[in-house]
Amino acid sequence: MKLFHSPFTGKWFFLSMIVGITAGIGAIIFDVAGQFVTRYATSQFAGFSPAGAKGEHHMFHPSDAVLNFGALLAVMVVGGLLSGWLVYTFAPEAEGHGTDGAIDAFHRKRGNIPFKVAMVKTLASAITLGTAGSGGREGPIAQIGAALGSFLGQRMGLSARDRRIMLAAGMGAGIGAIFRAPLAGAIFAGEIMYRDADLESEVIVPTAISSIVAYSLYGLFLPTGMTFSHVFGKLPAYSMSSLAELIPYGLMSLVLALVGVCYIKVFYGVHDIFKRVPGPRHIKPAIGALLTGCVAIGLYYACGQDRSSLAVLATGYGVLQTALESPEKLTVTMLLTVGLMKILTTSLTISSGGSGGVFGPSMVIGGCIGVATGKAVQSFGWLSVSPGAFGVVAMAGFFAGIARAPISTIIMVSEMTGSYQLLLPTMWVSTLCFLLCSGTTLYKKQVPSRLESPAHRGDFMVDVLEGIKVKDAIKTDRRIKNVPEAMPLSAIVKLLSTTHQHYFPVVDDQGKMVGIFSADDVRSYIYDETIWQLADAADVMTTNFLSVKPDDDLNVALRKFTALNLDELPVMDPVEPGKLLGMLRRKETIGAYNRQLSSRQADVREQDV
Repeated sequence: MKLFHSPFTGKWFFLSMIVGITAGIGAIIFDVAGQFVTRYATSQFAGFSPAGAKGEHHMFHPSDAVLNFGALLAVMVVGGLLSGWLVYTFAPEAEGHGTDGAIDAFHRKRGNIPFKVAMVKTLASAITLGTAGSGGREGPIAQIGAALGSFLGQRMGLSARDRRIMLAAGMGAGIGAIFRAPLAGAIFAGEIMYRDADLESEVIVPTAISSIVAYSLYGLFLPTGMTFSHVFGKLPAYSMSSLAELIPYGLMSLVLALVGVCYIKVFYGVHDIFKRVPGPRHIKPAIGALLTGCVAIGLYYACGQDRSSLAVLATGYGVLQTALESPEKLTVTMLLTVGLMKILTTSLTISSGGSGGVFGPSMVIGGCIGVATGKAVQSFGWLSVSPGAFGVVAMAGFFAGIARAPISTIIMVSEMTGSYQLLLPTMWVSTLCFLLCSGTTLYKKQVPSRLESPAHRGDFMVDVLEGIKVKDAIKTDRRIKNVPEAMPLSAIVKLLSTTHQHYFPVVDDQGKMVGIFSADDVRSYIYDETIWQLADAADVMTTNFLSVKPDDDLNVALRKFTALNLDELPVMDPVEPGKLLGMLRRKETIGAYNRQLSSRQADVREQDV
């Protein structure tokens, strides 16, 4: 176990492999559970078997039952009830899409996610998605993998930093396995933490290893011919024939950004509405499921009983597969209808408390809007374009904008579709969508950058503070009132009323410091006058106090300030034990940091000139 606590980077090859194996098994269990619920609940009793992507492994043959909307609504409501009961009874952290939960644990919970979250998230998400709830698999598997990685880190007694890396490695491994996109899984885990084009660089190597291991393990679960295939199978060889095509791609970016902002507002607007709905939280996912089913059924009849409209349920990958492969089979109206109504059904399913991801629906929304845009451009006859190519590019651009993760999304869509010849327009559209959607995000737990992350609090002060000594920051002209250890409490109370000093060093008869107390320590005695003459400074002081020396750097001082949330530290003479040289204030430390930082920035500006 000593190896796990060492700074040796080689340990991550071993730890990442363990996380990858665990997350890969978790992905297989999650996939099987979801398909099992779909076959023996939704398909068996309601005759509804959602179409999937061509490259997905369908374990069970659909039943011969006839589509029955009444039974479908019943199945969806029961699924919502079961999912809500599981989540809010055993692990409330598992509600919603899951990715935010993993991001929050990374930044604010020292990399800790209870193991029960993985179990509950697996079951609740399998039930939600298996009973035709509109959602994806990315959020659940991200939180499942993150919980497994965090659990391993906790069991091994790793530090908070290492637990965070384990969490991210599990997150990326789950994504890389279930979407068969190992490289994207590695980048996704580092990029999704922030919303301003920042990257958690220290997790990339461990996550790459865990993602590849999980992907390989998951591949063993698939049939032989499907092991290294793409999720959407082999699409037509789309490419860009002219730079002029970047113009309609750019116009499509405006549409995608507008729809993306709408998606986020509707998603969280529905979430706020459900928070105000009275009643126990357990039943709210059932209400969301009922409304989702009603929207889908109404849309089905409004579209002339076209089964394509039912893509607003479940993942919707079947219609997206058709749109990318044979866009001529779908009208612009149907594509726009599915794309926009998918926003509503996903919001109703997940924002009500149902357990599912937002990446899958985002692929459907962006892909359908993109193919519709491509068909519109094609109808003008200005350029000879492929609507399917617009769909592939839009899938990446749409999610890159709303999730603030352009690089991993580009790679993931390329790996899922096998279309690598569209990297230029994909980068162009993703960049535009990222810029146009600035200021909003689908993941509310993201922080702007590593500088604002609680996980890295203090990281960016260390280099500057290490160059400043305590003796350079302390104010030597400040007079400190020392208190003899025999001073009675009555005199101490009177002293507090005549000074603004907050910390009081206590000295013995030789003038050596033997303890310290604060004004807060004395306040608990103020209203008990019976002990004013009985107690003295020795009774209220702390003898085990933190201190610094003049030659200590301010990084050492900052760690001691934050260890016990102190505002001042005694500065002790290193040669003469017990001799107090002064008191260092926290605000003096911050002031020294600001002055040093300003000086360095000024030097950089002069060099630039």
